[in-house]
Amino acid sequence: MPTSAALTYPFTIAVPDSAAGQRLDVFLTPHLPDAGRTLVQEHISVGKVLLNGKPAKVSQKLRGGELVKVLEPLQRAPLRAFAEDIALDIVYEDDQLAVIHKPAGMMVHAGAGATESLRNRGTLVNALLHHFAALSGVGGELRPGIVHRLDRETSGLILVAKTDAAHRKLAAQFAKREVKKQYVALVHGRFKQASGTVRTPIARDPVHRTRMTSRLAEGRAAITHYAVREEMETPFGVFSLVDVQIDTGRTHQIRVHMSSLGHPVAGDTLYGAPEELKQLSRNPSRSQMRVASQPTLGRNFLHAARLEFVHPTTGEALQFSAPLPPELERFATSLRAG
Repeated sequence: MPTSAALTYPFTIAVPDSAAGQRLDVFLTPHLPDAGRTLVQEHISVGKVLLNGKPAKVSQKLRGGELVKVLEPLQRAPLRAFAEDIALDIVYEDDQLAVIHKPAGMMVHAGAGATESLRNRGTLVNALLHHFAALSGVGGELRPGIVHRLDRETSGLILVAKTDAAHRKLAAQFAKREVKKQYVALVHGRFKQASGTVRTPIARDPVHRTRMTSRLAEGRAAITHYAVREEMETPFGVFSLVDVQIDTGRTHQIRVHMSSLGHPVAGDTLYGAPEELKQLSRNPSRSQMRVASQPTLGRNFLHAARLEFVHPTTGEALQFSAPLPPELERFATSLRAG
């Protein structure tokens, strides 16, 4: 089979009857063996793949007998960082470091996305390059100043290094698990225990490459501590507001560990949370009848609320906190009102 680079574009593939029921992205990926499924999905999402002459959807199910047309070579926009005038909520700043309150929806640095704009624009790094005269270069030109990361849909405190010396000392604190990171999460369900620790390793899901998993023994060590702050009995089921502290910083760690316990983070559809909340009964009780509208949340209910570390130059113990963003407060309030 030729590589995608050797193919002549556009080209068409006839879908055999044996592929009936397959998702389009799953079917197409083996025909472009050097592209990878994520890139195939991005290509489909921007209209570069036609199904019977019409723009296709990534998750579209095939029936067999269709014609799949790939219009252009699969190429990703180059990753780059550049200064953008984006507002920053600067919690603390000195000549060595800064602590930023990142909003949900902002990528920390250039990364995933189907278009040049989605991959490179609107990032925290771009905002940092605009606001600060100097940033550490230890992380490379795509990640200046970045000592650790937060998921795109996670809000809260993130630490930024302005000098290489500060970066190295702060990174050493993270490596030694001396930095304390506390999060607040709203998850589905009621915990059997009011507090606990999850120690299952985390690895990239071998099938769904955008996900992580705790089901593989060869994953990297990950430690998550949780304590239930509040249980909410609502018309949409039971929710638990939990304080979470992580000793390690694996990709999607809290989301994966909470899901592994059967308590996915509210709004986190990637790890099992429902896309829409539904009332549990069609004959609501008096308390349920007070619900005027369905609570909606356009992000994950996960917030980096507290950060503690030692200043790399002065040795002073620093502590910072950030309140829940308004959209999370509103969502929690709407559930409690039910």
